Amino acid sequence: MSRVVLELYGIARRRAGREEVAVQAATLGEALRALAREVPDLEGEVVRDGELLADWRANLSGARFVRAASTPLPPGSRVLILSAIAGG
Repeated sequence: MSRVVLELYGIARRRAGREEVAVQAATLGEALRALAREVPDLEGEVVRDGELLADWRANLSGARFVRAASTPLPPGSRVLILSAIAGG
């Protein structure tokens, strides 16, 4: 596992009370589970059991949107977590 940074926007940022969370993870699912452990207020609102809820999206290092929990995260990745609903 390596360090990745989850950048939070909109509701997720307000709930977490911070802009980003650094975690140790090798996949998107591991990163999301770590995020829920670090910021319990996001469990059930943004993530559940290592997956994003339907109204949320993850963008890997500004290059592409990803959803699958098995998506590998290269060391040093930045994953943007944002609402898919307008006004997010």
